[in-house]
Amino acid sequence: MSKTQKPVYGGQAVVEGVMFGGKHHYVTAIRRKDHSVEYFRLPRKVNPQLANLKKIPFLRGIIAIIEASANGSKHLNFSTERFDVDPKDDHTIKEKEGSKLSMYLGVAVIGVISFLFGKFAFTLIPVFLAELTRTIFPSDFAQVLVEGFFKLILLLCYIYFVSLTPLIKRVFQYHGAEHKVINTFESGAELTVENVQAHSRLHYRCGSSFILFTVIVGVFVYMLVPTSPLWLRIVDRLALIPVVLGIAFEVLQLTNKLRDIPVLKYLGLPGLWLQLLTTKEPYNDQVEVAILSFKELLKMEEATEKQVEIEEIV
Repeated sequence: MSKTQKPVYGGQAVVEGVMFGGKHHYVTAIRRKDHSVEYFRLPRKVNPQLANLKKIPFLRGIIAIIEASANGSKHLNFSTERFDVDPKDDHTIKEKEGSKLSMYLGVAVIGVISFLFGKFAFTLIPVFLAELTRTIFPSDFAQVLVEGFFKLILLLCYIYFVSLTPLIKRVFQYHGAEHKVINTFESGAELTVENVQAHSRLHYRCGSSFILFTVIVGVFVYMLVPTSPLWLRIVDRLALIPVVLGIAFEVLQLTNKLRDIPVLKYLGLPGLWLQLLTTKEPYNDQVEVAILSFKELLKMEEATEKQVEIEEIV
């Protein structure tokens, strides 16, 4: 790895664990019911066509979202399948590995479909709710603001109520552990439980921030199109989903670059505020799992980089 430029790592909370992704690999570590830690490792496959598309501003965000959704589903499936399996039954799981490829492909497709369905729902429900207020707020400008308000309320209520369930609460704790590990690494501090716990559970590059930015960006984009008749409004909203996603992704990247600049760093605050709902303070044992996952990724990344250097010399 280059010593002049620290690599950028991302992550995702899963059931009883954390997934981290680097330039060459993805690694998930989970805490099983017997308190042991199990890893799931996948190489990061590069598609030349997609790699070129990811260089194009506004389009790269859509590609990144689809990839993250598909890949994240595989790691989430691993965590839900393995954390509560009795170690005595491990041999029965291994016998099924031959069929895992098709299973992962199916999970990846389901992940993308679930994301798209959720996006459609959160886009269209506020449209119908805002339309009910047409007699009170008849102008296009007012309708867009009301629609954005309903979308924000729907998002906040959904996150809050799902966070009350024990399973999601623990996932949100691992989400906090993931952020703390990344913040600790980026600060240059040693990855110990004590150091990690001392860092913030919020991070500018989080997907939660991206979700909120889609709401904010949507308000500005929808100002450019009419809100009536209703059928045209629906068509416009669906057609503009890629546009909103693409712009929101660029806004997320921009706020991350500006986070150390006085005044401009406040542009990312709305996303951080939402993370107060999507992350929770983790326990030490949860932080330990996140650290183990990240260290395993670093080890694999370093080994691959050394191999690449050797091949270049040869």
